[in-house]
Amino acid sequence: MQTADFLSRLHGVFDSAGPAAVAVSGGVDSMTLAYVAHRAMGRDVTMFHASSPAVPQAATARIRDYAARHGWQLRIVDAGEFSDERYLSNPSNRCFFCKSNLYGTLAGHTEAQLFSGTNMDDLGDWRPGLKAAEANHVRHPFVEAGMTKADVRAMAAAHGLHDLAEMPSAPCLSSRIETALRIEPQTLHAVDRIETLLRDELAPRTVRCRVRATGVVVELDPAALSRLSPEHQRALTQKIGAAFGSDRPVLFQGYTRGSAFLREQTE
Repeated sequence: MQTADFLSRLHGVFDSAGPAAVAVSGGVDSMTLAYVAHRAMGRDVTMFHASSPAVPQAATARIRDYAARHGWQLRIVDAGEFSDERYLSNPSNRCFFCKSNLYGTLAGHTEAQLFSGTNMDDLGDWRPGLKAAEANHVRHPFVEAGMTKADVRAMAAAHGLHDLAEMPSAPCLSSRIETALRIEPQTLHAVDRIETLLRDELAPRTVRCRVRATGVVVELDPAALSRLSPEHQRALTQKIGAAFGSDRPVLFQGYTRGSAFLREQTE
């Protein structure tokens, strides 16, 4: 299906929703949804962004920049997940508590229909956050339009949003913390600093700074990993130790999706 056909479907979703509120995380899905929803709905849509230690600083800056350039109505909120012990204890369904806090907070700020950037590909994953969305009557326009991640990227490119279309996936920083290890704001700040440093120094396609019980694991795509000399590894290891304020062992290896997630620990 062509982008124009998907856009027509999305407009049907927007027309059926009336006033809407988009939860914008800063990734390609929610940013593209916010962009097309604003073009279609104008002042009838508001963007909400939950700023927290789990959100990369670059993501919040990206949202503010888009809002300023494109005239979005943007509200920055505290979703309150860092006051929720269920979230901080980092169980396998941590995302359920995160999204429950998020959508509950947004419902307290607006009576508009809540939208998320979930796409068809997300439905096949272990996504506890989708249960929280269902409980809070959140709609997923990309799912209703039958759009995959590739379709979302194509839509971003068709609108000239090449920075979004080509942006690597970047889940929240809490996903870097191994299941059952406590979520600590200072640890997330360190993860963000190290990933930002690695992007500046290596320009990787994919980078994850994982915190595990055994130490810190830096995962990179194969091309970036091949550019990492032993001398560079030693220098980065020192910087990582300084960022985390500890002498945790540091390992560099190839990227593996979801490798900090240990579902079986808490089920």
